[in-house]
Amino acid sequence: MSLASPSQAQAPSSPPVAAFSLDIEAPKAIREYLQRHLELQRYRELTDLSTQELERLVAAAERNAQELLATLGYFSPEVRISLGEAAAGAPRPVKLLVVPGEVARVSEVQLEFAGAIRDEDAASEQRLTIQSSWALRSGEPFSQAAWDDAKAQALRQLTTERYPAGTLRDSQAEVDPDTHSVRLRLTLDSGPVYSLGPLVPRGLQRHDTELVTRLARLPPGSPYSQARLLEAQQRLSDSGFFDSVFLSLDLSGDPAAAPVIVQLREARLQKLVLGLGISTDSGARATAEHTHHRLPGLGWRAVTKLSLDRETRSIGAELTSPPDERHWRWLTSALFQQQRSGSFDVRSQRWRAGRTQSGERIDRSYYLQYDRARTTGAGSSTLADALSANYAWTRRNFDSLPFPTRGYGLGLELGGGLTLGGDRQPYGRTLARWRGYWPLAFGEGSQQPPARSDRLALRADAGAVFARTGAVLPTTQLFLTGGDTSVRGYGFRDIGVTRPGGQTAAGRYLVVGSVEWQHPISVDGRPSDWETALFLDAGAVADKPGELRAKTGVGAGLRWKSPVGPLQIDLAYGVAVKRLRLHLSVGFNF
Repeated sequence: MSLASPSQAQAPSSPPVAAFSLDIEAPKAIREYLQRHLELQRYRELTDLSTQELERLVAAAERNAQELLATLGYFSPEVRISLGEAAAGAPRPVKLLVVPGEVARVSEVQLEFAGAIRDEDAASEQRLTIQSSWALRSGEPFSQAAWDDAKAQALRQLTTERYPAGTLRDSQAEVDPDTHSVRLRLTLDSGPVYSLGPLVPRGLQRHDTELVTRLARLPPGSPYSQARLLEAQQRLSDSGFFDSVFLSLDLSGDPAAAPVIVQLREARLQKLVLGLGISTDSGARATAEHTHHRLPGLGWRAVTKLSLDRETRSIGAELTSPPDERHWRWLTSALFQQQRSGSFDVRSQRWRAGRTQSGERIDRSYYLQYDRARTTGAGSSTLADALSANYAWTRRNFDSLPFPTRGYGLGLELGGGLTLGGDRQPYGRTLARWRGYWPLAFGEGSQQPPARSDRLALRADAGAVFARTGAVLPTTQLFLTGGDTSVRGYGFRDIGVTRPGGQTAAGRYLVVGSVEWQHPISVDGRPSDWETALFLDAGAVADKPGELRAKTGVGAGLRWKSPVGPLQIDLAYGVAVKRLRLHLSVGFNF
């Protein structure tokens, strides 16, 4: 009988050794591709792989490497693989040597059409678009991924307009290894032209089909367009009447009148939304909003909202009718508000009644409005009333919302009315707003800017109230500026008319302008959701045009594409007040 020593009893066993190690000698891009996709890599960490099985796998790896290289466009590569002897306690070394040779290039592209698109005059522009935007052109390096992407793009361009049943009838890539060239042949079969038929809503309980039809704005007989269906889906979703919306075209019926299936889930009849927010303009904010989608006996939507923050306390209610055939709605609203306006406190009420129309790019409204405002401060109190007729028009021509990179928006307000009380005076009011985004770089030979190019963001506002010098107007009909979204470097509504006592009051004329340079930030060569910005703002308010004196702010900031809209963080220097101010705001609204 013998006993092992304590050191012998506790000696750990040797860790298992991997079957082999793989060393790939090739250009960097090819080496990384083979390391990700080579079949041999799957067996690298096995510890019980027999010699015979390893030799079989190594032999198969040479063929596998050649196949992988072919997908990259290398059809005559030199591939050598060797299996070395393992040192004691080490995996057997496998070395793969790759000399890829010359990459094959596309020598010819034959793109043909079959079906209705081939001969239809109305489809000429779509044919031209597919041909001109073909992604894998003659002279470019061939790869299987690029070939697949080009085919997918062409098919997508075919099926998103007029031909939703289009297919890829035939595709061939003929390789000539001797000349390192590839001939591409592709046939797209459009099938028949599809036109929109009747809407078929599913899931309605409280609302009727007519509401869905008017909100969707898809006239029967119009050619199929995936973009139009998505726009209709967005309109229905944004209406607030539905929690979920999905539109699809029924391809099983008559192509001349294909039904549009609208799958809906109605929103709750009543909804209460509580919110918290913060901005440097008004500090912390709390809101409560109640919506009733179908008032009993009237059928209109009612929205009541309470809002509290450092500068403003308000409660308002709005009633809107369902849209008619031309998408007009009747509206009536009331707003009661207490707000800090320059150096004064303003308690106001506003009553409005009229009609409004919301379109794809253009909104219109006309309405009668009653304003009443009591302005207190500096030991005085002024009460003013006014009744006015107004028209508002807005056009949005941005490339995307809420993150525009090019395009413009224009808003106009025109109004005229009469002050009330003992001295009745006529007056007119106008306000114009413009926003523009101007890319600073364009792709070579293209009229479209790169997706992440530098750009200028421009703003211009101008307003005027025309009335006799002695006319007393509600403060809510006059102008102030300054803050996060107007002239940065100044407090919210701090730029106005300076009274003899040094107080800031609202004025009859307004001018605001801004120039901002936005620069996208890339991380490791890839675009991120962040941008930097440099800006110059200027604004002025006066009671006479000749008294307008601009106050300027300069600064820099960051932009982030947040899930709830653009987040702006700006540090601005107000030249007139000689101080720095931080500005924080979220969202894009025009």
